[in-house]
Amino acid sequence: MNKMSVRDYDFSGKHVLIRVDFNVPLDGDRVTDDTRIRAALPTIEHILKGAPRSVILMSHLGRPKGERNPKFSLSPIAPVLAALLGRDVEFVGDTVGDEVLAARDALPTGGVLLLENTRFYAGETKNDVELSQSLAQIGDVFVNDAFGSAHRAHSSTVGVADHLPAIAGFLLEKEINYLANAIKQPEQPFVAILGGAKVSDKIGVIESLLDKVDKLLIGGGMANTFFKAQGYELGNSLVEADAVETARALLEKSGDKLVLPTDAVIGDKFDNGAERRTVKVSEGIPEGWAIYDIGVETLAEFGRVLDSARTVVWNGPMGVFEMSNFAKGTFAVAQMLADATEKGAVTIIGGGDSAAAIEESGLSDKITHISTGGGASLEMLEGKELPGLVALKDK
Repeated sequence: MNKMSVRDYDFSGKHVLIRVDFNVPLDGDRVTDDTRIRAALPTIEHILKGAPRSVILMSHLGRPKGERNPKFSLSPIAPVLAALLGRDVEFVGDTVGDEVLAARDALPTGGVLLLENTRFYAGETKNDVELSQSLAQIGDVFVNDAFGSAHRAHSSTVGVADHLPAIAGFLLEKEINYLANAIKQPEQPFVAILGGAKVSDKIGVIESLLDKVDKLLIGGGMANTFFKAQGYELGNSLVEADAVETARALLEKSGDKLVLPTDAVIGDKFDNGAERRTVKVSEGIPEGWAIYDIGVETLAEFGRVLDSARTVVWNGPMGVFEMSNFAKGTFAVAQMLADATEKGAVTIIGGGDSAAAIEESGLSDKITHISTGGGASLEMLEGKELPGLVALKDK
């Protein structure tokens, strides 16, 4: 990575403004998953060792749509972070302005302050110049460690970098290095696995990856649109009618690189208690039934492809994995990636539902890298430049 990182900077005596990704799930005031908070610890701890005047953290949480909403307050995160850091973390109920500056100045040397949700300001998502300048007044240097928001040109990710020296945190650096290397210098054979509901969300990624991978395995609801392009009967299965022609063109372009499921687990209703059966896709899905997972024959084929892989990137579940009866395909693929890692392959999970599936399967420690950003990782795999990264200082 040719951007400056926290290892290249002297933080002594500085107010350090860090954009973190604390967009974590809450149950009332309780943080139910602290993965993203833990992911920010290496950067925060490294900076604290550099004797800064203060560390000020900012993040968004949910979608409050530019208005103050207690439901989306970051206040419950302060005690969780304090426990993880083993030191006090102050919270201030605003993001910019005199109250924030006063709270910062009241900190002891090396103190930590968490600001209120950046999206309580409508200007945040518009990359508003005035808000960006107000954020920049809080710090002497800006550190971006929020990869999950790096594909957004917001005030707290891009705008503030126009007014302060802007450098990458360890998490952002790690994400870029893994994902960039996967695209530019993968060890072959390079296999990508794409799932999820929609082809339209991933057309750019598919087109980009087809030029780079040895095999591209397709699962999840998006496979149905490819099946439709092949002329198969799909019953009540989810199909994107607008994307059928695109799917047909991708099939023609891909040669034998694109590997589709050959069998599927179907249900007679969208319910975990639905009647289930496994059918060959080419024989058609009965009326009133729908595809909810990939079948054992498909898993065997995916397993054969992954057995020799040296680099694997996975984004998107293979079925409706939230329902245990339709989760087998997704968890089986998770196990295949863990096995591939054990054999020396580099395995990368591209955030989102795939990351959740790996966590749920208890295999996260057996994967080379699990991305913290679904949308950002997809845009990187598509070969796009991320605004939050472009805004940082070059080495």
